[in-house]
Amino acid sequence: MIKKQIFTFILRWAASSFGMWLCITWFGRINPEANEFFEEIWIMYIVAGLIFSLVNSIVKPLVKMLALPLAILTMGISTVIINTAMVVLTVYLLPGVEMDFWGAFASSAVMSVINSVVNLII
Repeated sequence: MIKKQIFTFILRWAASSFGMWLCITWFGRINPEANEFFEEIWIMYIVAGLIFSLVNSIVKPLVKMLALPLAILTMGISTVIINTAMVVLTVYLLPGVEMDFWGAFASSAVMSVINSVVNLII
């Protein structure tokens, strides 16, 4: 049971790292000061995937529960805003990465597709 949960978390982490690599490459920008925090750039993407996985597993359920009346009122469209906010929070917590709102919006769509594929596999 525990081995399956660890494998699932590692699979989600790897998928989130790949997705954050795509999103930061396509829609974001890495500041030169990122080299102060990460000696190798690929480590930044692994940390970004970890941060996104933790934000999605801890913060997102709480926000969705608090925003449930809004989700009912808007017939689920507020979920897109919540997903975008989770990407913005991840980028905010990741030093040396910048992304505007529309980049975060597009990144939330990319990450949703990647997470859907991972959920289908699991």
